[in-house]
Amino acid sequence: MTKPTVQKGRAGSSAAVGRPAKGTGDNTNGKHAKRVKVFVAAAQSESTRTGYAADVRHFKRCGGKIPATPEKVAEYLAQNEHLAVATLQRRLVAIHRAHVDAGHDSPVRDTLVRRTMQGIRRTFGVAQRRVRALVRDDLLEVLLAVAKQRPMKAARDKALLLVGFAGAFRRSELVALAVEDVSPHSHGLELLLRRSKTDQEGMGRTVFIPMAKAAERCPVIALRAWLEAAGIGSGPLFRAVNRHDQVSARGMTGQSVALIVKSAVAAAKGADAARDVAGHSLRAGFVTEAAITGMATATIMGQTGHKSLEMVMRYVRPVEKRRIASLL
Repeated sequence: MTKPTVQKGRAGSSAAVGRPAKGTGDNTNGKHAKRVKVFVAAAQSESTRTGYAADVRHFKRCGGKIPATPEKVAEYLAQNEHLAVATLQRRLVAIHRAHVDAGHDSPVRDTLVRRTMQGIRRTFGVAQRRVRALVRDDLLEVLLAVAKQRPMKAARDKALLLVGFAGAFRRSELVALAVEDVSPHSHGLELLLRRSKTDQEGMGRTVFIPMAKAAERCPVIALRAWLEAAGIGSGPLFRAVNRHDQVSARGMTGQSVALIVKSAVAAAKGADAARDVAGHSLRAGFVTEAAITGMATATIMGQTGHKSLEMVMRYVRPVEKRRIASLL
């Protein structure tokens, strides 16, 4: 009888062929399954998961289900043809992810769905609704209205608006900031963004907020005043303030930022002006104002964290067009 082949280990020990080595995955029996789920969930930001979930809910409210047929998804697109092309495209991504995550074939890849979406693009175009950019003069006007609020809310909103503008932050980035992310400097503050929309893996980056020439519009002074007034020494940088002007221990949501911007603009400029603004108006305002003052595009991108030059040029090009000199 032939003896089984043996294999020497590093320490001179031997193990029969076919027997799993000690400590390999074959013997785990799923003990790491929970950790796998944690890491899979961490592959996307919470805001992305929340957005996808909302899109899938909309699909289901319109009669869809998971799994869905290509015909049903195509009908969903036709039913919602009035929505922005970018919105429909995002919802297709959400529907695709829902199928893949559940182990189903994705109907989004079907020719019928792809051709339907292509037809919608050709029929309605791909232009997105652009939010109004709040440039420097707009912001200063809005701050006058903010100052008329109750003391604590006024302090928070002033700091939020100025920091949001000066840092060119997305609303999700603003609400994710904590006191521990702030590093003071002699002429400003450095804020650590631990994660952002374009940084799903959490590599992080820092944003410097310089002091303004005038104290009444300085984001650094406004932030310090808010933290001191609210007695905040750790945790979320920007927090909910109730109708009694009391500061909560919990942080804010991105939607709260949008509502604050809209409310402040409505108070300063009227309801009509507020319809075209959103939380993104602060970020758009920084890029637009920077382009107006002639700031180098590379410097703008360094502050905003944009990876694509094309995204920044969407704000810069209109400014450059208005600089053209008359030939008459």
